[in-house]
Amino acid sequence: MGEHPSPGPAVAAGAEAERIEELGPEADERPPAAPEDCDPGNTGYISSGKFRSLLESHSSKLDPHKREVLLALADSHTDGQICYQDFVNLMSNKRSNSFRQAILQGNRRLCSKALLEEKGLNLSQRLIRHVAYETLPREIDRKWYYDSYTCCPPPWFMITITLLEVAFFLYNGVSLDQFVLQVTHPRYLQNALVYHPQLRAQAWRYLTYIFMHAGIEHLGLNVVLQLLVGVPLEMVHGATRIGLVYVAGVVAGSLAVSVADMTAPVVGSSGGVYALVSAHLANIVMNWSGMKCQFKLLRMGVALICMSMEFGRAVWLRFHPSAYPPCPHPSFVAHLGGVAVGITLGVVVLRNYEQRLQDQSLWWIFVAMYTIFVLFAVFWNIFAYTLLDLKLPPPP
Repeated sequence: MGEHPSPGPAVAAGAEAERIEELGPEADERPPAAPEDCDPGNTGYISSGKFRSLLESHSSKLDPHKREVLLALADSHTDGQICYQDFVNLMSNKRSNSFRQAILQGNRRLCSKALLEEKGLNLSQRLIRHVAYETLPREIDRKWYYDSYTCCPPPWFMITITLLEVAFFLYNGVSLDQFVLQVTHPRYLQNALVYHPQLRAQAWRYLTYIFMHAGIEHLGLNVVLQLLVGVPLEMVHGATRIGLVYVAGVVAGSLAVSVADMTAPVVGSSGGVYALVSAHLANIVMNWSGMKCQFKLLRMGVALICMSMEFGRAVWLRFHPSAYPPCPHPSFVAHLGGVAVGITLGVVVLRNYEQRLQDQSLWWIFVAMYTIFVLFAVFWNIFAYTLLDLKLPPPP
């Protein structure tokens, strides 16, 4: 994306201090020995006074932001000693708890310049800054992201999913000779990708239904939402995290239908899209004062209007007289399953930027809740249909 202009002292310094990743098992081991002239006892620690004198003598060779974090690191140690491993970590751009202490000690000095005050940015740099302000609630996180983002890899997950959805829609449109309200076509449900209650034993249908849409109006709203929201989120959080939220929303959507709307089929990517959008909106609401995106109230309103229109269309279609009785039109419950995933798993993923999720207790609580729901839905699909003696529509 091109080279960034030389950032102000706060641009990376605050981020390196605040965005913490817990040190691995090596944190409990003895730190590596410092150079002999600084640590004659080979203890792995340097006195704060010696450390400061070294910084002053080599300050011209250090980046300003890194020098200020090092000074804050020195100020944060009241015992007069600095672990040499902390110094090594900072110089190699690793993050540890020492940096959190440093930013607490030197926060006023390090955070004096906002990212919005950076001048002379080219188009790609302004885009990165815009994405940072759209998705991250804290200035320190935004600065870290701005300094570290390289567009490698690009946001390939959301782009790939979107292209596949469009490709399958066009293929079905040509084969059915219908693009508007394709779901009303008598042969629509015969596609092997659609989730159908009579074919619920075919496990792939709980995922592949996202490649089938009710019509161009359905596809259009989902594509717009997942590109406008999903791509920036993936640029910040990565394909693994965003893919996890998206797929979890998709699976929760089809399973929710199989439990709450047992006779209806499911199509569309709304479960995954609503998981991402609801997580993003919940993150904005929870961090309202910290979110500095322009017109955030207007943007939230537009997103909610688009979601409401799409959800309203789904509700209308579900209760509209079916084109292939006795099977009803596709269910709208998948939307609700996606929202539930977004405000639980999704919020945790977006809140803990650059922090290992496995270290978060709330993450494991929501993972356990999601796992319990999936297991419940699986057993429900195995036993409930027979126990309830439910009359299902015939296979397509």
